[in-house]
Amino acid sequence: FRPDEGAWERVTVLDEAGRDWAAGPVLGVAVGADGAEWVATPAGLVQRQSGRTTCYTPAEGLPLLDCNCLATGPAGALWIGTSHGAIKFDGQRWAYREGPRWLPGEAVRNIVVDARGTAWFATDAGFGCIQYSPMRLAEKADFFEGEIERYIKRTPLGYLSEVRLGAPGDRSEITYHDSDNDGLWTAMYGAGECFAYGATKQPEFRQRARQAFEALSFLQKVTQGGPHSPPKGFVARTIRPAAWPDPNLGRLEEDKRSQREHDHLWKVYEPRWPRSADGRWYWKSDTSSDELDGHYFFYAAYYDHVAESDAERGRVREVVRDLTDHLVDHDFCLVDHDGTPTRWARFGPQYLNDDPRWWVERGLNSLSILSYLAVAEHITGDPKYGGAARMLIEEHGYGVNVMNPKAQMGIGSGNQSDDEMAFMCFYNLLRYAKNEPWRNNWRFAFHAAWALEQPERNPFFNFAFASAGAGATYTNAYGETAIDPWQGWLADSLETLRGFPLDRVNWPHRNSHRLDLRRLPPQQSRDLADPDPEPRGGRLDGGVLPVEERHFNHWNTDPWELDYGGDGRTLASGTVFLLPYYMGLYHGYIALP
Repeated sequence: FRPDEGAWERVTVLDEAGRDWAAGPVLGVAVGADGAEWVATPAGLVQRQSGRTTCYTPAEGLPLLDCNCLATGPAGALWIGTSHGAIKFDGQRWAYREGPRWLPGEAVRNIVVDARGTAWFATDAGFGCIQYSPMRLAEKADFFEGEIERYIKRTPLGYLSEVRLGAPGDRSEITYHDSDNDGLWTAMYGAGECFAYGATKQPEFRQRARQAFEALSFLQKVTQGGPHSPPKGFVARTIRPAAWPDPNLGRLEEDKRSQREHDHLWKVYEPRWPRSADGRWYWKSDTSSDELDGHYFFYAAYYDHVAESDAERGRVREVVRDLTDHLVDHDFCLVDHDGTPTRWARFGPQYLNDDPRWWVERGLNSLSILSYLAVAEHITGDPKYGGAARMLIEEHGYGVNVMNPKAQMGIGSGNQSDDEMAFMCFYNLLRYAKNEPWRNNWRFAFHAAWALEQPERNPFFNFAFASAGAGATYTNAYGETAIDPWQGWLADSLETLRGFPLDRVNWPHRNSHRLDLRRLPPQQSRDLADPDPEPRGGRLDGGVLPVEERHFNHWNTDPWELDYGGDGRTLASGTVFLLPYYMGLYHGYIALP
């Protein structure tokens, strides 16, 4: 419509191929402050500006073709309301906002963007808004630290896991509970605090790291002296107050069913939760390799960056020596109070090399035990641990085992927990192992493992590998090859850190209906023997979905999932942000605030 002429004019929207994108139904029209004209059609989105027409379809990143409304903001950004959430396009990057994290309802019926750039949405379940506020990464870290202190830490020792909320998104009522991996999650949080102190020397980080040390070392102390006491050095998975309900009730039958129906190597014994010698705690047994990976990852960081006095360093040496001696003295296994190895913490060649049922764990558990021994020799100064490592390498082929640390068939395949564990162990192994010829090979193995994780844009994985691979080379019979992390690794890491929502509640996210995604083939399933029952995939550029379009509690979650369940009643820790952020500060990849 031309107001000066009082006349209507039919507009043609032609692309470079001469196709008229406005020939069919027009779903929405908007004009931006920059003069850009936007037209939504069933075939895609069209932009006309300065005489040039640009067409956007799912091939160009448009998540959906559905459109209920269009709106533009003061900076020229476009918002699209659909029957399944809202889409924002700033001219470079698409953002999909769906589910209760972002909107009160699924169907967006109208959008208004105010002068400050805040987008207001009328949905089928009410009104909402999305407001963008500038925030430095350091400020985001402070926010997560506050959330952890206020809501997450459990018991006076401060163990970390998720907590339950009384109502969706409502932090006024918190219910604490134990988890199988409290030791691992506390260790990863504590390691982040160690890196933070190493980078800044600020006392609050030292205080938090010390609390984590007390929590983790207590998991070793609490197992001793009671009626069901394992050999010295054994560490518990977690603890829970004796005043809570007895977790052993019904557990034996549950274990029998697990062994019969799910895992034929599952241990059936009791009590799975012994009482501590003072009667104050239940402690959980059958501790796994991922717990030990976390403990050693933390102890090395604490010893190097935080433990400054002789007394502090002596306590770390004692804890690490007791744990490592336990493993060495029991054929490289963690032996429980029943006198047998735990289900998963078996690192000896009698399992990894000689038992065909353990082939999947062969590479990862070989990597784990060699990293433990390297940390133990570094912290205690005792060469016997280096000798044990040489024996495993020279007599049992553990050096070669490490070269293939995970059973997988390409990007996105296999168990994501194995990746999290491997990166912690590679980080320590390449910092402390003294066998230079094998370190050359292991550095390449780390590079190969990272190359398969690179599309995940994981800042923890990126920083851990860059610390060993940046500026490094690999030498073999054919010459020398650079193994630096590939171009874009730092930008990917920062994009992920910036994208983390402040809200760590487990809101559901659904992406499988989107048209801008590429599905993973069945050869890249999580279970190598069985294709995934649910869709998995990522962006058209080969990377995973941005962190703000999914939810996960820890870095062991599969980032190739497209749909994420959740009831809004679980609050997760901010460790997934803090550990890589502080590691980035320590290694100089992120500037100090």
